[in-house]
Amino acid sequence: MRNNLKILTALLVLTGCLFNGDLFAASSKKWQDQYPEITLGVITSENEADRIQRYKPVRDYLEKVLRVKVNWRSATDYAGIIEGMKAKKIELAYYGPASYSRAWLVTNGQVEPILGELDLAGDFGYHSVVVVRSDSPYYSIDDLKGKKFAFADPNSTSGHQAPRYFLTEAGYDPDKFFGSTAFSGSHENSVIALLNGTFDAAATWWRAEERSNPQRMEEKGMIKPGQWRVIWKSPKLPSSPWAVPKWLPEQMRKDLADALYNMKEADSEAWRGLTDGKASGYKRVTHADYEAIVRMIKANMESRRN
Repeated sequence: MRNNLKILTALLVLTGCLFNGDLFAASSKKWQDQYPEITLGVITSENEADRIQRYKPVRDYLEKVLRVKVNWRSATDYAGIIEGMKAKKIELAYYGPASYSRAWLVTNGQVEPILGELDLAGDFGYHSVVVVRSDSPYYSIDDLKGKKFAFADPNSTSGHQAPRYFLTEAGYDPDKFFGSTAFSGSHENSVIALLNGTFDAAATWWRAEERSNPQRMEEKGMIKPGQWRVIWKSPKLPSSPWAVPKWLPEQMRKDLADALYNMKEADSEAWRGLTDGKASGYKRVTHADYEAIVRMIKANMESRRN
């Protein structure tokens, strides 16, 4: 009887060890085993060649830190990146506030922001502006009545959603006030078309005197300095967020956020290329930081329906 009890006890101990071993093996499995490759998507705020060049060091950095291959997802418009994440073909995206909000809406809240940029002064946010040619006779929105106006993309915050919302709120319904409106396809296209005379004014992004879309285009040699000026500026908007789908493993989402958050210190070359050296770091963000933009999109949709 005693011998049988010893055998039974030994079997129980052995079974427990095997069971615990299985648990340990399962718990130690890394998310990289499930996602040996991830795809990065970025909205089309500038031309494709410059975008690829700007994000190549970032992809290299992420591959080194995360130990996975980072693929590049290109799209001709903002909607392509939104739909790519919805279709589970993009694991990490750099959105504008409105395109993130749209992704949040179309996935029923299954996308979350993780980081937003701080400018050199440590401020979180930027503005939509209306720019005109510096040699034009336009100095206010009133001067643009009946004129040709350029938006960037339907899902652009500073290039469409914010100016539509705030101008309408101020009594300048874009669909009625301007002679015509059109989408140029990107912020750079808007400025080039403006300077070529296709449009009388254009909406684009502006963070500070030393950092804006036209300023960046000057620095890249795309346009000559001093050809544009700002005649209207929106209230401050939340900074563009990095975002991930909630269906990814929790540790994976944390590691993606940590890698980007630490990039400035860990890879200064990638950081300078990404930000033009004109940002002080990242702020960790949540959906609450973008709820006002979701309301803005819904208000614009309702206004256009009416």
